[in-house]
Amino acid sequence: MLDCVIVGGGPSGLNAALVLARANKKVILFDDDSPRNAVTHASHGFITRDGIKPSDFKRAAIEDLTKYPNLTIQKERVAEIKKDYRCFSIHVNNYVIKSRKVILATGLKDEFPDVDGVHKFYGTSLFSCPFCDGWELKDLPLVLISESPGAFHKAKLIFNWSRNLVVCTNGKKVFSMEQKEALLKNKIDVMEDKIVTLEGDEGQLKSIRFINGKGIERRGGFVTVHLRQASSLPNSLGCTQGENGGIETDNFGRTNIDGVYACGDLTKSTPSQVIVAAGEGTKAAMGVINDLVKEDF
Repeated sequence: MLDCVIVGGGPSGLNAALVLARANKKVILFDDDSPRNAVTHASHGFITRDGIKPSDFKRAAIEDLTKYPNLTIQKERVAEIKKDYRCFSIHVNNYVIKSRKVILATGLKDEFPDVDGVHKFYGTSLFSCPFCDGWELKDLPLVLISESPGAFHKAKLIFNWSRNLVVCTNGKKVFSMEQKEALLKNKIDVMEDKIVTLEGDEGQLKSIRFINGKGIERRGGFVTVHLRQASSLPNSLGCTQGENGGIETDNFGRTNIDGVYACGDLTKSTPSQVIVAAGEGTKAAMGVINDLVKEDF
């Protein structure tokens, strides 16, 4: 019987595994190696790791984890988790293992606006988070592509890094008159025509073409993506989701299902940054350890 199974090998799952291993718990981390940040060339905002490639970050993390013989990393996808009376049955391919606790760190998936060419530039000159990539784009002519009601707030954030900003809503009406006036007051143009295509070479955005025949030149920018759960496991286990679609937890990652914990992006309670996700993994692991200690003492 394992003490804990972790599903997901991103920063939150990896850090949860480290904390649990150092607490002398028997742990398996399942990772199907399909990270959301696969297209990202560098991760930022993590002290001592600023600018590191996500693949290098993961490699270094796994090197840290291999020091602990009580921890196993399996490069497999978990098909199903069933809650038994006092434990969980984890179904993987053609076998089943038992665990007292489960940490879900399965993350989110991005759904992009229907804009031709957006995938050619995402991760190179188009990004989703100004806190992660704003410095590299500072003072450049930028675009925000957003069909979301949150576009006004995001435009204000991006304005911190570049005052040369155009907001494109791809044919959607997302701003009130007051919001438009506030943007124009700060010399932020709003273009509500549908985008035909994004143009550029080798991942570098150069221009945006609209259905009305107009075009603008831009050097990079940000796009608002819709986020959804990457795995069906939280839903199949009965984990409660909040209004934003994230899994609801307490401060130590406990979900509404006894013995199931969640951490990282799938909770959507914190910004999607590597350092935040890692910290959430630590808290979930501490929740597991505290509960195991309470049960065993």
